[in-house]
Amino acid sequence: MQLNRKRCANMHNVYSRTANDIYFCILLAVQLQIIHKCAYCLQLNCKDYANIRDICRPTATIMQKCTTFAGEPQTICKAVSSHFMQLLSSKNFRKAKTGMEKAPLLSFFSYFCMRNIKNSNETTMNILELSEQEIVRRQCLQELKEMGINPYPAAEFPTNAFSVDIKKAFDADEEKREVVIAGRMMSRRIMGKASFMELQDSRGRIQVYISRDDICPGDDKDLYNKVFKKLLDIGDFVGVKGFVFRTQTGEVSVHAQELTLLSKSLKPLPIVKYKDGVAYDKFDDPELRARQRYVDLVVNEGVKDTFLKRATVLKTMRNFFDEHGYTEVETPTLQSIAGGASARPFITHFNALNVDMYMRIATELYLKRLIVGGFEGVYEIGKNFRNEGMDKFHNPEFTCMELYVQYKDYNWMMRFTEQLLETICRAVNNGATEVKNGENVISFKAPFRRLPILEAIKEKTGFDLSDKTEDEIRHIAVDELKLEGIDASFGKGKLIDEIFGEFCEGTFIQPTFITDYPVEMSPLTKMHRSKPGLTERFELMVNGKELANAYSELNDPIDQEERFKEQMKLADKGDDEAMIIDQDFLRALQYGMPPTSGIGIGIDRLCMLMTGKEFIQEVLLFPQMKPEAKLPQSSVKEWAALGVAEDWVYVLRKAGFNLISDLKDEKAQGLQQKLLEINKKYKLGYEKPALEDIQKWIDGANG
Repeated sequence: MQLNRKRCANMHNVYSRTANDIYFCILLAVQLQIIHKCAYCLQLNCKDYANIRDICRPTATIMQKCTTFAGEPQTICKAVSSHFMQLLSSKNFRKAKTGMEKAPLLSFFSYFCMRNIKNSNETTMNILELSEQEIVRRQCLQELKEMGINPYPAAEFPTNAFSVDIKKAFDADEEKREVVIAGRMMSRRIMGKASFMELQDSRGRIQVYISRDDICPGDDKDLYNKVFKKLLDIGDFVGVKGFVFRTQTGEVSVHAQELTLLSKSLKPLPIVKYKDGVAYDKFDDPELRARQRYVDLVVNEGVKDTFLKRATVLKTMRNFFDEHGYTEVETPTLQSIAGGASARPFITHFNALNVDMYMRIATELYLKRLIVGGFEGVYEIGKNFRNEGMDKFHNPEFTCMELYVQYKDYNWMMRFTEQLLETICRAVNNGATEVKNGENVISFKAPFRRLPILEAIKEKTGFDLSDKTEDEIRHIAVDELKLEGIDASFGKGKLIDEIFGEFCEGTFIQPTFITDYPVEMSPLTKMHRSKPGLTERFELMVNGKELANAYSELNDPIDQEERFKEQMKLADKGDDEAMIIDQDFLRALQYGMPPTSGIGIGIDRLCMLMTGKEFIQEVLLFPQMKPEAKLPQSSVKEWAALGVAEDWVYVLRKAGFNLISDLKDEKAQGLQQKLLEINKKYKLGYEKPALEDIQKWIDGANG
């Protein structure tokens, strides 16, 4: 571009030339320094600059701000956006442009502002960190804005129908049914002046027929020719007003008469293709599905149904309890003592009180306090937290239901539990009492089998532990059954639990109540009324795992205190899952608690059973995950130490050089060629790096 020109003969020529100079300077000014120089040269070489500024003030203001804030890209982007809109709407500027379109100017500045954006963490986002599809979508976003279309409108878009309901209710003999629907565009087939798209709403999918002349009744056909065909992408949310009809192929569809963009998608969805019921290009990596559940829900059929069934489980359970007259309550999540179960807790700090607190491992002790206070029956469905392992059956943050009812015992609770689970199974599975889990078909039809735990161990191992001491049981576990990981901290109860868990638990596929646990395993349970040394407790085993745990609750405060003391002895031996004495709970028991039965049910495992899922992560919307692995990268500061400018750092990363050490085996000329190809492809306009400088980078990487 030539900036030095002779003084113009008339004002029109000066004004027209200057506006175009400014336009092209901005368009080509990928570097802020160039903008600064252009502004400076224009002011020096145009003596009529003051008059031009008055005629086209927005343009002059832009140049002034570019000069003033040359070192702050983010500030420029914010400061000049309003002035650009004034500029583009200026009558004088439109004349001065001599017919050139607005789009390149706005597109450039959108790109320029996007190239370097500092977020709240002072990290830098660069356009080269985006995929090609993401860049294209941002360009489409900008073009939509230039056309005056808000890609994220705030106004309500009231719908009156859902896809599945439209298909179910269609009647070809009725008059045309007018509908308003909305959802994601999941596919698109463009055929000249008419097209089809598939719309996915919250309940399913439906085909939409779009005719250019229907949605663009006037002379302006841009909504179809440009917006629908070129600027919309798979995953965008759109609203459709039209009528229902059946196509020649027999598919119930919606004939669009109005089309509205509701939300622009900037990331491309993975597209899962289905043919004859078989899915191709699946989004099926378990870890990725769990991390990006929002994508999983959109593209994988049946995922949403799993969580709708989970909601049905919870709703049915609540209704069942409410119909029996029991009250749902809420108890503290932060507790001063981690009580109610044998588990390792999460510890946090309460700044206001300057004390350590525990995330609750169970709700039991607080719910029993409410029974003391006079409630007939109370239940809570909430989160518990146990600082233990993660696997296909365990998540450290899990949902549990606990119920306590006065004047009941564990025999009543077994009957009540059978009724509850059969009711839930019917509600979730359309009246069926059987559920398929892998190769197993599980029946929740009452009644369930009942089997004492010591009999179960004898049945599966051949060893009768009924009258055995702690040392004798340890000998059987270590020497006879060859159990590993047994140490001196294991008491009698934990030894029995380990034997049962290893040899028995996984064998009970159909619902089975394992009853009458030794007292050492059950510090909160009432002693058995007829079997010394045992307690009135059961665990419900289903599909090889514990689903529920229930007691005839211990309400003798003196006995309870002794049990707590025994637990503290285990803690002294190194058992980090032993219970801590809760003096306030003991005080509550001393006021008197009526005979009570209580139960805890793991909601996550229950949902696995009711939906046939093998992994707990499949029934949790957002399961706990290990930190996401990130590609190791040398920092901008580390690259700068080699003499690499920040802009070129992102080009190097785009070329695959994330670490400085990646340059070690490169040749200067070959590396220069790779960088220049990216510079050209993305129209970055960076000044070509000298071979000597590139060689210094490589030498530094090898140094």
